[in-house]
Amino acid sequence: MTLFAFAGNSILARMALRDGAIDPVAFTSIRLASGAFVLCLIVLARSGSPYAFLHALGPFKWQPAAALFAYAIAFSLAYVWLDAGAGALLLFSAVQATMIGASILRGDHPGRMQWLGIMAALAGLGWLLAPGSTAPPLAGALLMLVSGVFWGLYSLLGQGETDPVAATARNFILTVPLAALLVLVPSGFEMLTTRGLALAILSGTLTSGLGYVIWYAALRHLTTTIAAIVQLAVPVIAAIGGVALMGEVLTLRLALASALILGGIYLTIRGHKSSNS
Repeated sequence: MTLFAFAGNSILARMALRDGAIDPVAFTSIRLASGAFVLCLIVLARSGSPYAFLHALGPFKWQPAAALFAYAIAFSLAYVWLDAGAGALLLFSAVQATMIGASILRGDHPGRMQWLGIMAALAGLGWLLAPGSTAPPLAGALLMLVSGVFWGLYSLLGQGETDPVAATARNFILTVPLAALLVLVPSGFEMLTTRGLALAILSGTLTSGLGYVIWYAALRHLTTTIAAIVQLAVPVIAAIGGVALMGEVLTLRLALASALILGGIYLTIRGHKSSNS
C-alpha cells in the first residue's frame, strides 16, 4: 500500500506540474496543509476531545518535520522537469543510498549478496544519469536527489515511532508554518487552477498523509537496509502509471535501469533472508 501511495505522489505531482495547472510552490504548500488537516481529523476522532488530541500528538520534534518539508519542496520543483518514472527512480535511489549509508555507520553491515544487489541498483542509477539524449535534465535530477536524501532522513527518524498516526500528524502540523512562508515567494501562487488544487489536495490527504502513516507503521517491522531497498520498486510503478495515464515515453534507458534496480532489490532481500536463516 505504501509503495503505491509513493508512486501516486509522483504521478499526481507530474500531472499537476507538467501542464502548469499549479506552481510547485503552491503545490507543496497545499499538499502539506491538506495532509496536516486530514491527519488532525483522524487524531481528533481517535482521541475524542481537544485536550486528549493535544496529549495524543505527544512531544513535537522539528527534525523530522524539517526533513519532510525539505523533501516536499525539492520534490515539487524537480517534477517541473522530470517524468514520473525517472523522477521516482532518482528519488528512491537517493533514499537507498542515504538509508543504507546510515545503516552501515550504525554497524549493520550488508552481506555479500546484499552488496551485490546494492551495486546493481547503483549501476542502474548511474546508467540513468549518464549523459545522452534520453538522460533527465540535470537541474531536475539534482533537485530530486536532494529530495531523496531528505526523505531517507525522514524515514530514519521515524523508525523508533510507536504511534505512526500521531507521529505523522505532528510532523505535518509542524510543516504548515514552513509552508506558509512559501506564500511570500514571488509568483508562487499565480498558477493555480481548480485541477491543480484538486491534485495537490489528493496528494496531501491520500498519497502523502495516509500513505506516510502506513509507512511509519511498516518501518517498525523492517531493517534499515530492507526499508531502503523495497522503496526502489516505486519507480517501476510510477513509470507504468506515467505511461498509462499521461502518455509518457518509457525509454529503453529507463526500462533497463529499472530492471537493474529490481534485480538489486531481489538480491538484497534474498541476501537478507539467507543471513537470517
